[in-house]
Amino acid sequence: MIDPKKKKDGAKGARPDGQLRQSQLVTTFGPGAMVDLVDRAVVIGSLEHWGYGREGHVTLDDPRLRRSLIPRLKALDPDLDLAREGYFRMPPEGDARDPDTRVGVRALEFPRWFVCQHCHRLARASEQFENKNGRYRHQCAKNKWSSAVPVRFVAACKRGHLSDFPWIPFAHMDREGGVCDRQELYLIEKALGDVARIFVRCANCDASTAMSRAMALPYHCNGDRPWLGGRAANEKCDQNVELLVRTASHAYFAQVVSALRLPDPEPDPLRLRLRDKEVWKAVQKVTTVAQLSMIMELMDHVASAVGKTPPEQVIAAIRAENEASTATSERPLRSAEYDRMVTAPLEQQGIVPEPGVQFAAYRVPKHRLDLPPGIRGLVVVPELREVRVQVSFSRFDSIGANLQGEYDFAARKVKPAVLTLPTGNEKWLPAAEVRGEGVFVELDEEVLHKWEKRDAVVKRAELLLRAFEATGRGEFPGVRFFLLHSLSHLLLTAVSLECGYAASAIRERIYCGQAEVGGPNMAAVMLTTGTTGSEGTLGGLVEEGRRIRYHLREAWDLGRLCSNDPVCAAHDPSSESSDRRTEGAACHGCLYIAECSCEWFNRFLDRALVVPTIGNDPELAFFRERP
Repeated sequence: MIDPKKKKDGAKGARPDGQLRQSQLVTTFGPGAMVDLVDRAVVIGSLEHWGYGREGHVTLDDPRLRRSLIPRLKALDPDLDLAREGYFRMPPEGDARDPDTRVGVRALEFPRWFVCQHCHRLARASEQFENKNGRYRHQCAKNKWSSAVPVRFVAACKRGHLSDFPWIPFAHMDREGGVCDRQELYLIEKALGDVARIFVRCANCDASTAMSRAMALPYHCNGDRPWLGGRAANEKCDQNVELLVRTASHAYFAQVVSALRLPDPEPDPLRLRLRDKEVWKAVQKVTTVAQLSMIMELMDHVASAVGKTPPEQVIAAIRAENEASTATSERPLRSAEYDRMVTAPLEQQGIVPEPGVQFAAYRVPKHRLDLPPGIRGLVVVPELREVRVQVSFSRFDSIGANLQGEYDFAARKVKPAVLTLPTGNEKWLPAAEVRGEGVFVELDEEVLHKWEKRDAVVKRAELLLRAFEATGRGEFPGVRFFLLHSLSHLLLTAVSLECGYAASAIRERIYCGQAEVGGPNMAAVMLTTGTTGSEGTLGGLVEEGRRIRYHLREAWDLGRLCSNDPVCAAHDPSSESSDRRTEGAACHGCLYIAECSCEWFNRFLDRALVVPTIGNDPELAFFRERP
């Protein structure tokens, strides 16, 4: 990470101002994120400010994910697009031993207002402070110099725009004559951490305003996008600015879409023969066995292509070809992954994946497992590659993906911020590839359907729906998702105690869907662990996955009693006093896990739907008895 004000292009041997891991540039510190350096603060530059040098970029292209992302980018801005090649790229990799300013990410200085650590003078760095060797200093008194640091308060809006806090008008907010002629501002902090006792004072006119007044600012956003560079990148905005602390946890939320690298399935030999130009011309409109028999009698090349294949199978192949040719949209990401998992071949002892394979999944035969009621099967994934791509980012509030792991930006009134200038030449997105392993646990659809029809579960679903509607958030995921998500967290915690990986190193992947609401029937959870390094993982998660019944028992025991019971178990999310509208019986003592492991920011959880809990109807629990 380099500062363009300190280094000249092409300079060799100049040290960068900071370092970040490549994977962090796709999640926590992507374009538009604020980062603290030793003596100043910066905002990470947009994709136009990423340099790869002579070595060029590393491509992580995935056609399936590209087709899924293009309409979502268009919903953000019609000018956004992805190139035909090189559309997913790893962040540039610098060499600390031989640094080169042509390789790295340019960071732009932000905020531009600094405060003196001695006299608390508050001003723009370019107006009141002297830059010496990359550090800003202030001459408080004669021959006395003090260091100046970036002010910790900035202004932002829900569209992701970012600007310096309006210090001058804010300090004179209560002054009758408005802003005075010669402003001399000071930031007075009487009690550390208490905004009610932090004041901005103008020494010239003695106007003063407490920072507690900044909780509701009357100023419109100017549409500033400093990560894009220059005022020309600003856009119109209809939002009001809000106070934001630079290092706050809600200052940056990256919208990251991930997809497993699935190899193309082996083509059906029959469908390959039907694709012959002359054969397909003859059979493409065939819908019945009688029509097929007549054409086979009249055309020898059709009879030769069909051979001895049963007529019903040929009709099904023709129908599948027609559906594939008329498809207008990419199949949802999770649906394609789910189908590949549930149709995985049976595991054979002694057979291992070939070196370098991107994906390998095997269904463990039931005679090798001790599956409890409610669990249909187990699929182990010894080789797994996942591509994670950042699409946009937001501030103040996270944006949840749908059940397919995709973002519906078109349905949002307030859209997040973009990573690059839409009209620019950068038609690519930053990406990272995770190599690892996983365990796929599939629930029994028949048992699950009966559980969803129970009176106690229906009433619980209505309660959760009422609480969710009070939040004003998108679409209710359904009681099935609450079950799968809660089971995933309990199982993740139980497995982490045995597999050799920390709980924060394991990540969940939820497969949920119901045909009744217009989607495919899906009910499974997959726990994965991986690394962006080239060596992958060591196989401990897969081996522990074979002991699925043991881990389900441990998960059942973990969920039965929480250290905060009976308060946790009796939590009513629909209550007016509730501060957790998206959770039932869930808290830090039982279900919450590290946010890097959870896809849904620890929302939509209720352990009462998984195991019997204190004060709740046992009929709520999917696993009423210990597995």
